[in-house]
Amino acid sequence: MIHITLLQYILSIVSGVFVGLILSLIGGGGSILAVPLLLYFVGLDNGELSPELDDEVKHLAIGTTALAVGINAFINSIFHFRHGNVSLKEGFIFAIPGIIGSFFGAHAGTSLRGKDLLVAFGFMMIAIAFYVLSTKEKKEFHKESISGNPLLIALSGLFVGILSGFFGIGGGFLIVPALLFSTNLSTIKAIGTSLISVGMFGITTAFVYAMKGEVSVLIAVCYLIGGFAGGFIGVKIARRLNAKKLKVFYAFAVILVGIYIIYKNIR
Repeated sequence: MIHITLLQYILSIVSGVFVGLILSLIGGGGSILAVPLLLYFVGLDNGELSPELDDEVKHLAIGTTALAVGINAFINSIFHFRHGNVSLKEGFIFAIPGIIGSFFGAHAGTSLRGKDLLVAFGFMMIAIAFYVLSTKEKKEFHKESISGNPLLIALSGLFVGILSGFFGIGGGFLIVPALLFSTNLSTIKAIGTSLISVGMFGITTAFVYAMKGEVSVLIAVCYLIGGFAGGFIGVKIARRLNAKKLKVFYAFAVILVGIYIIYKNIR
């Protein structure tokens, strides 16, 4: 049984602030830091656990952050929907096969040892960081067609769902490019529409982990509280910062954290 202290709940709120801040400042990528923050900043992984409890802690971190990210995405999707930035047709064609993918991906993730899953997660973080560095800011074009190949949209959703469930991440950094590839949505609509899938994939992943008792609802609530505060702060300061420099700083920080996770779990 994992004992969580009051201080760790407080640190979970602080972690949520940081995740929400990153999301609001660069538009994505904050959820990828949620797992390492919970393990190493909040301190669930103190390096002195038995192998069985060590696996439980690592799976708990993935399942819990998946729940927090999923709920947060659903809440944010409401704000985007009110501004007309959500296309429900493409969103559900993408998300429904993705739910199936995330279900099986999460099952595959829970079957791995915690250390092996975290090593794979570390490499995934490094790959994401390089992807973030390679992306360029896109100009918005308001002329668009909501048509798209339903089969291509569905297959894209299935593939991204598998990755999202396996690693226990929201997957917005993958969903937005996949929607842009498989539909004719504008970037802003792809971002808003992606939140449907982020929410569904996160909840599905959390459900799989919850069936094994590897989700802490209280920590997820702490993350959500912190995420709201961080998002509010981020919106206030976003216009004062250089987005390009911030993105580079974030990418290198993710690379360093990814290397640290790989080192900790291989050692």
